[in-house]
Amino acid sequence: MKALVIHPPHDLRLEEVETQPLGTAQLRVHVRAGGICGSDLHYYQHGGFGTVRVREPMVLGHEVSGVVAEVGREVSGFKPGERIAISPSRPCGHCRYCLEGKPNQCLNMRFYGSAMPTPHISGAFRQDIVIEPWQAFKVADDVSDGEAAMSEPLSVALHAVRRAGSVLGRSVLVTGCGPIGTLLVLAARRAGAAEIVATDIADEALAVARQVGADRTINTLKAPDELAAYGADKGHFDILLEASGAEKAVQGAIDVVRPGGILMQVGNSGAAMTLPINQITAKELDLRGSFRFHEEFGQAVGMLNSHLIDVRPLITATFPSAQFKEAFALAGDRARAMKVQISFV
Repeated sequence: MKALVIHPPHDLRLEEVETQPLGTAQLRVHVRAGGICGSDLHYYQHGGFGTVRVREPMVLGHEVSGVVAEVGREVSGFKPGERIAISPSRPCGHCRYCLEGKPNQCLNMRFYGSAMPTPHISGAFRQDIVIEPWQAFKVADDVSDGEAAMSEPLSVALHAVRRAGSVLGRSVLVTGCGPIGTLLVLAARRAGAAEIVATDIADEALAVARQVGADRTINTLKAPDELAAYGADKGHFDILLEASGAEKAVQGAIDVVRPGGILMQVGNSGAAMTLPINQITAKELDLRGSFRFHEEFGQAVGMLNSHLIDVRPLITATFPSAQFKEAFALAGDRARAMKVQISFV
């Protein structure tokens, strides 16, 4: 079968890879849609991020949906032809963090399309993939393949909002309106935020944030004083959902978060940050991190199936797999794209 395999930076190939054998307790899935994530772009453009580097050929992709093609004889509850979203998170289930109920921190995680371990974990940008039944979540008939593939990034946003604690009736600032930041707007609104202000340096991204529910958007490159005005009386926002991974964005946001507020860091550029610890201490701010997800994946699929969250405004374009170069070029252009997907049909 064919798969999208990254070699050195900018050397992405649609090439033949071995078809995986089907175990008796597994599912074979025809992949139908896959979203290009920021990590896929980092592997393609730079060969990795931070200390994580591509050291051997690796299949990319972890935001995917498909249709069940074959069912192992020991599997119940699934049948060929059923459409599913596939969780790319495969914790071991028996390390100390899995046993503590923190599977996203698994010491032996096998997350699709990850160069963190060596050998690397091949991803899901392929025509067929063999998965465990607990990775599969059924998709409603009126949810498209592209929407279903958005379950993974939506899960990241749901996990971050959960980590932030109660959002109901609170004032929220979202910094960085790429796909994850925009999904944070959607998740915070669904969680009951009373006010959501979103910032970015690209008007195109801010337009999508407004479309999905931000009460106000600010281009901090063009109008930095508009955000600074929220710094009166030690700050305005109860919760910061930081999705840019940019040090400057974090530092500016600290000025406008009120004492006792929560700083939820979601974005990760791979670069070290210098933060004003004295200010964090004086304002008694809670600094928290959010990494991936686990049970939120099923919740994300449930929300999409029930139409509680609409991710369609985020999907910019879908390319056939043979046009992967055009897909990655568009995905890397923030002025034109939010989420670009690839079809493997």
